[in-house]
Amino acid sequence: MTSRNTNQSVTPGAQSALDQMKYEIASELGIANYQQMDKGSLPSRVNGYVGGNMTKKLVAYAEQALAGGAQAQVLQSAQTDQIGGGQ
Repeated sequence: MTSRNTNQSVTPGAQSALDQMKYEIASELGIANYQQMDKGSLPSRVNGYVGGNMTKKLVAYAEQALAGGAQAQVLQSAQTDQIGGGQ
């Protein structure tokens, strides 16, 4: 089965970093071999846990960046996403 995701990354190379984060979070949640699993055969709750925890971690990273004075970079990323039609 091929992926139906047609979204394009705003930042080149970000997809591999996000995939790595996904597998690390799955491991932290006690989901072994998540990378090799057929995600379609997993309950939506399991995939939702992984995605939800990714979102929490990404928001925390952005909050840290803003608190650390990286407001310009965070705002630039947000503007690029809006201009690029990020969905």
